[in-house]
Amino acid sequence: MKTTAVLPEGYTVRPAEPSDAEALLDMLAGYNKAVVGFADTTLEEVAYCIDRPGFDRMTDGWLVLAENGLPAGYATTLGVGDRQLIDVEVTAHNPSVAAWLVDRTVQRAREMGRERGHAEVTLDAFVYRTDELLRAQLSDHDFTTGTTYHRMRIDHPEPVAAPEAPAGVRVRRGAFDETTRRAAHQATNECFRGQFGWAETPRDEWIEAHEDLPIFEWSQLTLLEVDGRVVAVRECTDAYIEAENCGHIGMLGVVEEFRGRGLAKFLLRDAFALDAAAGRAGTILLVDTNNPTPVLGLYLSVGMNATLVFDGWRRVVQVT
Repeated sequence: MKTTAVLPEGYTVRPAEPSDAEALLDMLAGYNKAVVGFADTTLEEVAYCIDRPGFDRMTDGWLVLAENGLPAGYATTLGVGDRQLIDVEVTAHNPSVAAWLVDRTVQRAREMGRERGHAEVTLDAFVYRTDELLRAQLSDHDFTTGTTYHRMRIDHPEPVAAPEAPAGVRVRRGAFDETTRRAAHQATNECFRGQFGWAETPRDEWIEAHEDLPIFEWSQLTLLEVDGRVVAVRECTDAYIEAENCGHIGMLGVVEEFRGRGLAKFLLRDAFALDAAAGRAGTILLVDTNNPTPVLGLYLSVGMNATLVFDGWRRVVQVT
């Protein structure tokens, strides 16, 4: 691991404020354009992430300012579930600033683990495959790649026929009451338990996070039931409407014993039909290619194509 980094002379650091959102967007969008060719973020997303549920911007984020007062780097640590899993984000054009920010995230992750009484914590970072600067910094700080993600997209130049639900399956659209939300939360954990980067979140925190997310409405949650049991969940959001006029499947899961029955394919085609009917140019989702199910093949089989590749970087650190 590298020795502890220091900020370049003249640079300062403080927590980000909600009023920093526009300046921070300029820095983040400029960085992303250099790496992948487009902004890949919006003002709404940046503003939300500065002050989202479960994130303490005073202790868990660092905004580095250059001598001219403009943002030169930004990093966050977001504890998931019982805070044994920590999601890390780092952006900076200057390698010295990036190294300093990675140091801070590791240090803060240790503190978060200590506060919860953990012996160790796991840090996860989600990084563009083409982001050579950040990949090098994470490698130098003892992170290793754990999985690969593909952002998938299908275009809708014409109307899409709505699929018929599989036999014996009841489709429930929307989660407007406590009972439905409880069932959705439980089924979501069943679907993703044990997968890379997944940590179970208490139900009240899960509901609060969804209530506070500006790109989500409870009407965008769809459940599939078999014999009264929720066995599949699809969560859509408005994440890509502003930038690409596309629908977004933020999460799609099927309980293990009900896989292989066409439920995921139905939920995909149903989302395509809804997006096309709403005038969306396409539908976007993210897939973990290290998933225990052959989901990448499924998405390719329904006409989706990969548009971006990301890697999941991970490091386990001892708290004491």
